[in-house]
Amino acid sequence: MAFGRSRRQHRDSGAYWPGFVDAMATLLLVMTFLLSILSVAQYFVTQEATGKDNALQQLNQQVLELTDLLQLEKNNKKELESSISLLKATLADSQEKNKDLQGLIGLETDKKLSANEMITELNKKLKGEKELSDKATAQIVILNQQLAALRRQIAALNAALEASEEKDQEQKAKIKDLGARLNVALAKRVQELSQYRSDFFGKLRKLLGNRPGIRVVGDRFVFQSEVLFPSGSDELNAAGRIEMSKLAQAINEIRREIPAQINWVLRVDGHTDKQPIFTQKFPSNWELSSARAISVVRYLMSEGVPARRLVAAGFGEHQPLENGSSAAAFAKNRRIELKLTEK
Repeated sequence: MAFGRSRRQHRDSGAYWPGFVDAMATLLLVMTFLLSILSVAQYFVTQEATGKDNALQQLNQQVLELTDLLQLEKNNKKELESSISLLKATLADSQEKNKDLQGLIGLETDKKLSANEMITELNKKLKGEKELSDKATAQIVILNQQLAALRRQIAALNAALEASEEKDQEQKAKIKDLGARLNVALAKRVQELSQYRSDFFGKLRKLLGNRPGIRVVGDRFVFQSEVLFPSGSDELNAAGRIEMSKLAQAINEIRREIPAQINWVLRVDGHTDKQPIFTQKFPSNWELSSARAISVVRYLMSEGVPARRLVAAGFGEHQPLENGSSAAAFAKNRRIELKLTEK
């Protein structure tokens, strides 16, 4: 009985094992499947997390860029606020100026421009000021160009001046030498004219003799007026014409000997005393002295002396030989002087 029961038990247990094995295999397959699904799910989760990280980094980068843009906008806002404040101040100043201008041009006080009209007027003025500023800028550019050109010209002039200074030193040396030569030549000509003057006076002395009323004073030959003219007259008397004919003879002789390069003249000066004269012909001593000098010149011309070698001048009573009111002083001061000189 017992043996039979044990065999049944063994047979029953042998019948359960394949089922257990199948169950375990099925369970293993299920676990494997679940692990595969879990691996796949984990892969997708990992990929999704990686994508989210990249997206998060991009979002962070965009946030940083937006932060920089926001800061830039803040700075721009500050600048705009400053500009707006400046424009407000400019607008206020322009409005004040506009009010002053309205008062200056006599606008009626009860007529006020509206806000739009004031802004329009301000815009016009700002536009005009901008145009003026543009014109001023253009003028400054032109002036700078002209200044640059002027500087170039100054540089060129300085260079030319330096070269000119070198030439100037040479020219100064030449001029100095020429001046010395000219002085020598002038001294020589003066000496020559002095020699001819001495010859002229010598001939006059021979021709006129030692007559009273005719004398030599320095470099002048002096005739007392009474020798040549009646009192208060400018017409030569007979004796005066004789003396002037002798004078013309001496001049014509000496002028042929004077070299052509010496530009000489015979100056005839009329002088009176200080006694006043007042006639219809001679309102003062100026007219009398000048008329007498001219009479002598005309007579010498009639005797062949070239007009270009003669000069007439009147001095009135203003260059006396003697001061005083005596008859002798008056007689000495009434005279005709002849002087051989250069032009």
